[in-house]
Order: sequence, then C-alpha cells, then structure tokens
Amino acid sequence: MKQEALFWFAAGDRFTQRFENEIGRQCRDMTIKRVTEIHRLGWAQVQRMDKSYMQRLVVKYPIPNDLRAIGIDEISVRKRHSYRITISDLDHPRPIWMGGEGRSEQDLDKFFAEIGPERCRTIKIIVMDLWKPFRKSVLNHIPEALIIFDIFHVLRHLSDPLDEIRRLEIKRVNEKERKFIKGQRYTLFIEPSESESGRKTFVANFT
Repeated sequence: MKQEALFWFAAGDRFTQRFENEIGRQCRDMTIKRVTEIHRLGWAQVQRMDKSYMQRLVVKYPIPNDLRAIGIDEISVRKRHSYRITISDLDHPRPIWMGGEGRSEQDLDKFFAEIGPERCRTIKIIVMDLWKPFRKSVLNHIPEALIIFDIFHVLRHLSDPLDEIRRLEIKRVNEKERKFIKGQRYTLFIEPSESESGRKTFVANFT
C-alpha cells in the first residue's frame, strides 16, 4: 500500500493549509475564542493552527542579512510581569524576532547570538527605551551603533523629578504661592530642534 503525500494538507492532516492560513490571519485581528466561535472549533485546535501559520511566516520571512535600523521593545504575555522581547526592522516596518524568557540582558543577548556578528555589524541605528539591561546588551554587541531613546521615556524621567519638586514647594510656601504652583504642573515642555551637528536634540522650555 502506498500513501500519496498531499502538499496542500496542513501539518495535522485534518485541514488544508489554505484553511489553516485563513485561521491564522483571523487570529491576527481577533481573539482565539472569537475564531473558535465563528468556525465551531476547539480552542486548543485553533491555537495549534495559529502557531503553525506563524511558523510558516517565520520560514517565509527570515531575519534579513542587511539590517540597518531596528527597534527593541517588550510585550507582556501574561499577568505578573511576564515579558517577551520583540525586535522590529524599521526600514521595512515589521517584526523580525520575538523571544527570551523575560526582558533581561541575557534575553536580548539571544537575538544578537542568533543573527551573528556579521549581521550585527550592519546595524547602525537602534531605537529603544531607557531599560538598562537592553542598553548593556546593545553596547556589548554593537558599541558603535547610534542609540535613540524613546521620547516618552525621556519625558517621564524629566517630568517625575519636576513633579516631586513641585509637591515639595507646595508644602514649603504660603497659601498665595501655593495656588500659583498648583497650576504649573505642565510647565515643562520638550520640543525637538536641530543641533549644529544636524542630529535631533530635545530642548526644555519653561513658561
């Protein structure tokens, strides 16, 4: 007896790849629970099909060899601060890597180890937040890359100390001065401007 292999069957042999791909595309826009309700399938079944679809995408769109600018961030995958690191190709806006068991320096090291030193050297720009473990990993693997910090995190580091000083001043001054200070919480504004070197800088303006 000879069994013919049919390329258009999915890995589980119960559905076609075309149907499995459609399930995966729907899971990009809807929850697994909603997809199960539409197609009357089991939750675990839809999850397996979604994973199979994503695995084919990884094979079809591998990490490019000529990475120039990347973005580093993390997402929460479940409650109690469980994270995974995500890497994006900023020249061709799309995610290219997700992994790690958290957001430590060692977790980000896994990405650089996977792409290897040659592809690391092609990276010139890295956009990320002020998380210290990310910065340490980047400096260890690509010390010559230009690091651009997320402006929202920069603003937070500037705004929090300013707000603390404002609260201390409210306690220190008299009632008349206190009324004035209470209306000045949003005194500090950050605006981008061009420096002499041509790079974007951030200027603090006080009103």
